[in-house]
Amino acid sequence: MTINEYQKLAMTTLNPALSEKEVLLNGVMGLCGESGEAIDLVKKWMMQGHDLDKAHLAKELGDIAWYLAETATAIGCDLETILQNNIDKLKARYPEGFTAERSMHRKSGDE
Repeated sequence: MTINEYQKLAMTTLNPALSEKEVLLNGVMGLCGESGEAIDLVKKWMMQGHDLDKAHLAKELGDIAWYLAETATAIGCDLETILQNNIDKLKARYPEGFTAERSMHRKSGDE
């Protein structure tokens, strides 16, 4: 499955009662909520002595992917374009791979 096929299939479960604005809000709020669930699993592992539940973490990552697809759909973008744009940005920022120096001293406007 390609990332755009995932987006199309995932969006078959989008709530059709939501307005365009609500789809965007649901997407970004969902990203925050699911990211919080993911970090909570890591927190429990690192700070509270729990085993790292990788299967549960993988499920949360899937939920994050769904909300990413929803947010992209809300702004009229496909995931392949979003991911390619990110790779292009990273290649420009770190042409030889990550370095702390380039991370600390980014060009103006490099977001």
